[in-house]
Amino acid sequence: MPAVIAKYDVKAILNRLGIEKVNYGAFNGEWFGNGKKIVSVSPTNGEVLAEVIQADEEDYEKVYEKAREAFEMWRMYPAPKRGEIVRQIAQELRKHKDDLGALVTLEMGKILPEGLGEVQEMIDISDFAVGLSRQLYGLSMHSERPGHRMYEQWHPRGVIGIISAFNFPVAVWAWNAMLAAVCGDTAIWKPSSKAPLCGIACIKIVQKVFERNNLPPAIMSLIIGKGSEIGEKLINDKRIPLISATGSTRMGRRIGEAVGKRLGRTILELGGNNAIVVSDKANLDLALRAILFGAVGTAGQRCTTTRRIIAHRDVYDKLLDMLVKGYKFVSIGDPMKPNTLMGPLIDKAAVENMMNAIEAIKKEGGEIVCGGEVLKGEKFSTGTYVTPCIAKVENHYDIVQSETFAPILYFIKYDNIDDAIKIHNDVPQGLSSAIFTTDLLEAEQFLSAVGSDCGIANANIGTSGAEIGGAFGGEKDTGGGRESGSDAWKGYMRRQTCTINWSKELPLAQGIQFDTGE
Repeated sequence: MPAVIAKYDVKAILNRLGIEKVNYGAFNGEWFGNGKKIVSVSPTNGEVLAEVIQADEEDYEKVYEKAREAFEMWRMYPAPKRGEIVRQIAQELRKHKDDLGALVTLEMGKILPEGLGEVQEMIDISDFAVGLSRQLYGLSMHSERPGHRMYEQWHPRGVIGIISAFNFPVAVWAWNAMLAAVCGDTAIWKPSSKAPLCGIACIKIVQKVFERNNLPPAIMSLIIGKGSEIGEKLINDKRIPLISATGSTRMGRRIGEAVGKRLGRTILELGGNNAIVVSDKANLDLALRAILFGAVGTAGQRCTTTRRIIAHRDVYDKLLDMLVKGYKFVSIGDPMKPNTLMGPLIDKAAVENMMNAIEAIKKEGGEIVCGGEVLKGEKFSTGTYVTPCIAKVENHYDIVQSETFAPILYFIKYDNIDDAIKIHNDVPQGLSSAIFTTDLLEAEQFLSAVGSDCGIANANIGTSGAEIGGAFGGEKDTGGGRESGSDAWKGYMRRQTCTINWSKELPLAQGIQFDTGE
């Protein structure tokens, strides 16, 4: 058990991570910034952690230029050697795991085991990328023309942009940056302004590796700034061939429109409205555990948070009763303390959104079964702590069709597996999904082409907690992007089909004859 769980010193943690009272928000080998100052306030206790001087548009150009220069060198660095650099980054992350995990908790509010788990994701994807650096395979193909050889190969794209959200302030960057690095790209990272210190800490950690190896530090750059200024600059920059962005569907539409207009590429990881189908043949104890973590973990602020339970009518009441009892044992409070299961929401605006959603549930005819209160008192003086909520609803409610980034769990009834799948798929989003059943036929139907329409579909495990080995992402309003494992690396590279004529003839494809008669 890390020492920071039992007793932690915020100043010492920040000091070890290189976080000062006032920090610059742009990095290209040097730290600088000429924008407005923002204050990072911990949602756990309202204390100021540090200040950040954001970047402005001129700063952006300085960051881009250095990233471009670094790319010209990095793309020629052999991929296995790029993997070796990422291996060293993984080692640095291991050294700083406790402190960086604690900073995630302090700045974002998720409980410390989740903060540490997020850093472990960074380590895991780095290890994955090391192996990948020797597996950037192309294909060879048989040509229809005699004396010809065809093959495909993959080249780095260039300087890519990474835009991350507050709820996973370090892991999502690593998912992208480590794969991009072994693929030969350089990256400019724009983290959420709600968790800027996490971004600064990560860049300071990786820069130790680049410095040790006499490599350009701008291989992994940082720019913290307003979305309306720096964000717009990044997504509209024709020099940036790829934007990988995590956030709301609304944000994704804006990014997709801007990048698509200039015919750039995007990897979009957007909203989720994730459901678990609980069959009458389910192991309810197993389902209960998965639902509790999926719905309450990170205070409902995961894109893979369980938001809907679609329960068979024969187990509906029993499961609901089990969950209501289970919610009573969810300890809410300081996320740095070892017995806490749920910390605060990110800020008061998030709390307001949750309260508005609860009012919308009532107006549409839903019933609040438990929870949904803002906690008060000295222990909860920040106004960011809430009780997780369960509500009986119907799937067609407008509020159910949208994503509220808060611990609200919707309870819906179904009659048969066909009905359950129809209800499940009848939302705009398509990220993560699950079914709990001991019936093989039900499980296979849910995982088939006529089953879940999500990018992630599980049987007898929950919606939250994807492993890095599989490609992560979803369909429909979730954006269609894929990050992390499998062949997600291909998004960071450009494919090139090559043909070599080693004969002394020049036959054309499709048997076309084009002879001038000379």
